[in-house]
Amino acid sequence: MPKPRVAVLISGRGSNMEALIKAARAPGYSAEIALVISNTAEAPGLEIARGLGVEALAISAKPYGKDREAHERAIDAVLVERGIAIVCLAGYMRILTPYLVGRWAGRMLNIHPSLLPAYPGLDTHGRALAAGEPEHGCTVHLVTEVMDDGPVLAQATVPVLPGDDEDALAARVLEQEHRIYPAALAELARKIHLPEGGAKP
Repeated sequence: MPKPRVAVLISGRGSNMEALIKAARAPGYSAEIALVISNTAEAPGLEIARGLGVEALAISAKPYGKDREAHERAIDAVLVERGIAIVCLAGYMRILTPYLVGRWAGRMLNIHPSLLPAYPGLDTHGRALAAGEPEHGCTVHLVTEVMDDGPVLAQATVPVLPGDDEDALAARVLEQEHRIYPAALAELARKIHLPEGGAKP
């Protein structure tokens, strides 16, 4: 049986992308990381992906100006051409339009560094510390048109320790991100029905 082909969208280094690629090498893993796409050619994660043997492309947003949907249509065309079945966002720093979200509904995952629904958006670690939270964590969820919303697939919790600063807390959360994202992807991949050829219908 062919494994669902996965594309990972990044904007920077893509540490979660790297974790996904390495996890997918394990015997019996239920998905194949087949493609990495960045919205900027300067993303360090592109070379990391290539070094791990995964095709990596830059589809720059700059030529499209403010037309975000046109940029997403260019990305979508490549996803379809490569027979991608699942899309994972891994530090992709662009707000998606309803076009791409709708095209990949139920097949697009995101990792967020908080225990959603708490602290959507940016600066999650600082906000958790400022609020005096006793615990913090990360969430893998399906992507919907509402930012950092959508059905939760997995969560992991870490304690907030005395003396924690944002960097220390973020490092512990990131360890859990690298654990639960591959697991959540594998679980979703086992449920995906592939049409002939493996491409998204």
